[in-house]
Amino acid sequence: MLKQILKRCSSLGKKNNSLPIDVPKGHFAVYVGENRTRYIVPISFLSYPEFQCLLHRAEEEFGFDHDMGITIPCEEVVFQSLSSSMLGN
Repeated sequence: MLKQILKRCSSLGKKNNSLPIDVPKGHFAVYVGENRTRYIVPISFLSYPEFQCLLHRAEEEFGFDHDMGITIPCEEVVFQSLSSSMLGN
């Protein structure tokens, strides 16, 4: 599953032959919450079981085959807390 996610993340934006300029190398964008707030997260998040669980839920609910990017089905406050704990490790 991680290979599929990495492939999907690296292919985002290739239809225009360019990645978004605000996404640094080694990061990718996800969209979180009801308002689909955009977060730029490091690829290292993919190694955390908690983040993998969120991605699995995202795949079940939305799939990964769309141009917008990966949408994470959880509340923003939960995602922010989880992100903070992963960045702190």
